[in-house]
Amino acid sequence: MSFLTQITQLVKDPPPDYVFEISEAGLAFSRDGQIGFQPFEPGTLVVSPVEDNVRHPDSIAAAIAAAAPPNGSKKRRRAAVILPDYAARVTVLDFDAFPASPEEQLALIRFRVKKTVPFDIESASVSYFVQPSDPKGAGPNVEVIAVTMAVEIIARYEALFRSAGFQPGDVTTSGLAALNLCPDHSIEGVTVVAKLAGNVISVMVIAGNKLNLFRCVTLEEGSEEEILAVLHPTFAYVEDELASRVVKMILCGFPPGSPAGLRCETEPLRSRLAPLAWTNAGLLGFMEGAI
Repeated sequence: MSFLTQITQLVKDPPPDYVFEISEAGLAFSRDGQIGFQPFEPGTLVVSPVEDNVRHPDSIAAAIAAAAPPNGSKKRRRAAVILPDYAARVTVLDFDAFPASPEEQLALIRFRVKKTVPFDIESASVSYFVQPSDPKGAGPNVEVIAVTMAVEIIARYEALFRSAGFQPGDVTTSGLAALNLCPDHSIEGVTVVAKLAGNVISVMVIAGNKLNLFRCVTLEEGSEEEILAVLHPTFAYVEDELASRVVKMILCGFPPGSPAGLRCETEPLRSRLAPLAWTNAGLLGFMEGAI
């Protein structure tokens, strides 16, 4: 089973004919297998976990219409929508015991993340995935990936696509979707995936086909010094908390040769479906999981 399918459980059979990834740079899309991109003017979308992201809805609506023109049908077209990492909060939680009831599970997750999110958790949209247990019995009993997002923000994103005649049934974040493009994670040691999207860096730590850490940080200038200031504590976390070492870094959105001075093997994130950029990495990862 693909890594994306394991984490998000979003890909259904059959997958949607339309996939969209929205970012501050524009709208990446797949329509009946054809992949394209509609750029935005600066300021059209400003990603935030607490403020309205959609600054110029008419411009975004025009990009959606250009990417997938109306077909005259009154029936809504099913679509997957991939949102920017910084609009949500992704947290890896560990529990010694986890309730069996979905209602109790959700209440416990809300309680655990309440103090770590910058919005009201009680009215937030929360989805979660229970990761497979360690067959060796090491580590916490239950590890859960929780994705939380202010309901007002996700509703604004979904409204853009509903107004264009779509049913956004599959919704995830770019970083989680892009993980499906990574090589086999079962190798000995730890893989770190770093995705630079404008002034936001997402860092994901993977060990034994499990997500151990997800960080999403805004940068002031995006300098290499700033980037290394985010990556070095991640390496320290791997050594201290996982008692392991980073054997590989997979990079997306970085200039060639950057960041320099890392003490591990590095390689770019790749897709067999189309040329990859930070603006469509989530879209291509989602599509990979649907194959």
